[in-house]
Amino acid sequence: MTGTVPTPTFRLAYVPGVTPAKWVRTWGERLPQVPLELVAVTAAEARTTLVDAQADAGLVRLPVDRDRLSAIPLYAETTVVVVPKDHELTAAEEVTPEDLGDYIVLHPMDDCLEWETLPGRPAISRPETTADAIELVAAGIGVLLVPQSLARLHHRKDLTYRTMTGVPESQVALSWPEGGTSDLVEEFIGIVRGRTVNSSRGRGAQEAAAAAKTGKTGKTAKTAKSANSAKSAVSNKSAKAARTAKTARSANSAKPRRHK
Repeated sequence: MTGTVPTPTFRLAYVPGVTPAKWVRTWGERLPQVPLELVAVTAAEARTTLVDAQADAGLVRLPVDRDRLSAIPLYAETTVVVVPKDHELTAAEEVTPEDLGDYIVLHPMDDCLEWETLPGRPAISRPETTADAIELVAAGIGVLLVPQSLARLHHRKDLTYRTMTGVPESQVALSWPEGGTSDLVEEFIGIVRGRTVNSSRGRGAQEAAAAAKTGKTGKTAKTAKSANSAKSAVSNKSAKAARTAKTARSANSAKPRRHK
């Protein structure tokens, strides 16, 4: 039978601050026939998006629900303190938790850093989001500790940031539904891990994509199998003939020569 196979699409979720561009480019080079669709989600939406299979995989921040999701840590993000440009903390290149002792440190509800004890003085209430906390920093109400990527994402002309030392760091990871490691997911895992295009792992995605592009199913596979069988038979026949010729030459060489 022949028929058309729908072209697969790989849906990749990503949380604010994470930039998947380099991996998306590699995907386009290796699997141009498989569209990659980016799905922007908030940190709060990431788990549901993956568990409910609204995306095949996601670039998220740890921790994740290990009972429902698999994850591969990719890299750690530098933590910075966001302050007004004229703030006295800008006099230092690096800031320690002790340096924040006299300042109100905002702690938004979507904070992605795992604190045992938040440095500085606590605010009266917690902002709902990091974006809300940025507004409060600009208003001079406190300072904010975030991954550097989020400080850049929420950049304002009246704010700046300094690197923090001795504080937790955010971990970015590739995550996908537990038990949902499809060929396309395996291919993307290979890309973020730096596997070469000829790696045996992930080839299934390329083969599936090629089959979808041609729109041929079982008949194509059967034809290819027959062709391989015929090629193998010819190779075996040639090898047998070569062995026979070699044996004949050996026999002729072994015959005693007559001297005149």
